[in-house]
Amino acid sequence: MPGIKSVTVYCGSAPGSDPSYLKLAANLGKAIAARGWRTVYGGGDVGLMGAVATNARDAGGKVLGVMPHFLRDLEGVLDGIENRYTDNMHQRKQALLDEADGLIVLPGGIGTLEEAVETLSWAKLSLHRKPMAFLSENNYWQPYFHLIDHMIEGGFLPESFLQLMADTNSPEAALNALQERAIVL
Repeated sequence: MPGIKSVTVYCGSAPGSDPSYLKLAANLGKAIAARGWRTVYGGGDVGLMGAVATNARDAGGKVLGVMPHFLRDLEGVLDGIENRYTDNMHQRKQALLDEADGLIVLPGGIGTLEEAVETLSWAKLSLHRKPMAFLSENNYWQPYFHLIDHMIEGGFLPESFLQLMADTNSPEAALNALQERAIVL
């Protein structure tokens, strides 16, 4: 039976305008570590990325950071974890997916959205069968789910597309959704 042992987290390299985003990221890092799962993330030591990884590491969890060489000076490198470097963003995204049994999307900007959408596109094309959960604070991802509903209503996505992702509002709910979907997918 498939299971979750490694979770890739897509999230912002900025802290966001609401302190609750950093708290959510920190709590997710702790929750992943508490389950004995590895945290995989974009490798930076800034913003929500840094909060997830630092808290996972400090809670005794294994952490893998994947970062293109050119971002090292911009985003910093977290000590005390495994760090892997790629030549470009495309290699980074492939490594983040390859290393994951499931994926969680925290609040973030255009890069976070792009990673999530590409991963969902690959799932729709049956290139992988890894579960994904969007983890919101203050309904952050609600506009995204409205857009997906609009695409379904417009006939551009099948309603079954919604099965590829969960809309959650707590770290535990997101982790449970991954675990439940890993069995079904």
